Amino acid sequence: MYFIGIDSGTQSTKAIVIDIERGSIVAEAQEGYELIGGLPPGHMEQDPKVWIGAVDKVVMSCLDQLGESRAKVRGIGVSGQQHGLVALGKNDFPVRPAKLWCDTSTTEQCEAFAKEFAGSAGLIEMAGNAILPGYTAPKILWLKENEPENFEATTTILLPHDYINFWLSGVRRMEYGDASGTGLMDVRKREWCTELIDFIDPKVREMLPSLGSSLEPHGELTPSIRHRWGLTGRVVISAGGGDNMMGAIGTGNVRDGVLTASLGTSGTLYGSWGEPVIDGLGEVAAFCDSADRWFPLLCTMNVTVVTEKVRAMFGWDHAQLEAAVASVPAGADGLIFLPYLTGERTPNLPKGTGVLHGMRPENMSPAHVARAAMEGATLGLGYGMKRLRELGMDPSEVRLTGGGSNSAVWRQMCADAFGASTVTLKTSEGAALGAAIQAVYTFFKSEGSPMGYEELATALVDLDEESRCQPDDDTAAKYAEQIDRQIELTRAMNQANFL
Repeated sequence: MYFIGIDSGTQSTKAIVIDIERGSIVAEAQEGYELIGGLPPGHMEQDPKVWIGAVDKVVMSCLDQLGESRAKVRGIGVSGQQHGLVALGKNDFPVRPAKLWCDTSTTEQCEAFAKEFAGSAGLIEMAGNAILPGYTAPKILWLKENEPENFEATTTILLPHDYINFWLSGVRRMEYGDASGTGLMDVRKREWCTELIDFIDPKVREMLPSLGSSLEPHGELTPSIRHRWGLTGRVVISAGGGDNMMGAIGTGNVRDGVLTASLGTSGTLYGSWGEPVIDGLGEVAAFCDSADRWFPLLCTMNVTVVTEKVRAMFGWDHAQLEAAVASVPAGADGLIFLPYLTGERTPNLPKGTGVLHGMRPENMSPAHVARAAMEGATLGLGYGMKRLRELGMDPSEVRLTGGGSNSAVWRQMCADAFGASTVTLKTSEGAALGAAIQAVYTFFKSEGSPMGYEELATALVDLDEESRCQPDDDTAAKYAEQIDRQIELTRAMNQANFL
């Protein structure tokens, strides 16, 4: 039997097909696209129809690779970029482009939430999370305040993966994992928080779909799409989830003791946990996962975007960047790079900028800048690891995904910064694989022969043991001190209005 995993992201949509008998990927395809250009600073938007076109194209490509074997497809799972606001009207078409997770135009709306509910502490006490610019809640308030005609025309609010699920199945529904990233869900109770919703507008109660378990099917593929794709029989659509939640499943991060770190354009550090992990400081998001557990997550907005800018600045290819970073000792001889090139989410600096600090004649070289840039991005996630330990989590292993994980020097840097063993997967498609695994789980559960996620992860998630790195005690101690210094420097500059 075959199962399709779809990963709809900010820059592209990918699809894979896994053969569960062989435990391998048998087809894959990818389609790229752009954000809408010419918008004011801080506004990041896409047309949801672009995602649908890309999904249709990549799935058709995969099915063409399968040929007549496409008849063996039994389920589809969807991973989507988190937090995006998809506002549909009475005709079920978007009333405007979707505002994305990386949109930082909603700082005023976040301040309004904080003022109404006694600051971040009050919001965390109420629902488990502060309201941050990336979340969906302030985007809805922004829509009401800035485009009242579009707000009045809105009948349904969905997240990106929900919108794709709706197109596939005709069913409106949100599962707990992605819904927890709206900022409107009480993560402890897994219920909508009516106080927060009513602060935007009581009408929003009717716009939000029902919440449901991530373990239950979302629906089935519509007959029209099934016919178009040449599929036969019942094709189950799983609940799907946000890209990080699906990335957890796709990296086998389905039990206590394992974390995943994504080294992409932005960075995330997250784990699946058996009970809510609520951060009173609001630095670690208290989400739910897409397997009806909880999902503490730290997000930074500047990871490979920083190293790619440095690489372009010096005209290097990736091998030259790798060699430059490896040529400089840990700590970059005192050079610190605060990596907030595109603002930052953790720490919460939507208007932040990058800073080079500690320059001396001996460290003013391209290689030192490269090392400091990679360290700055990594230690931001290292701070997240420190906070997770303070909140009671003590992982022994971190599974690395994203473009940065292809770098051997970066993998070792992560092991040292995290103080834990790191390892990559033999496939880079963690979110798409997670979506496919969720579809497998859902299909067999619906057939009355359920399989556990740990069992599925053992069978379908293949670690690359040759990539495994162990932390060096001396370097780990140095990085622990540097994490504190980086955060101290950030806070001092922020308090002085320089960040």
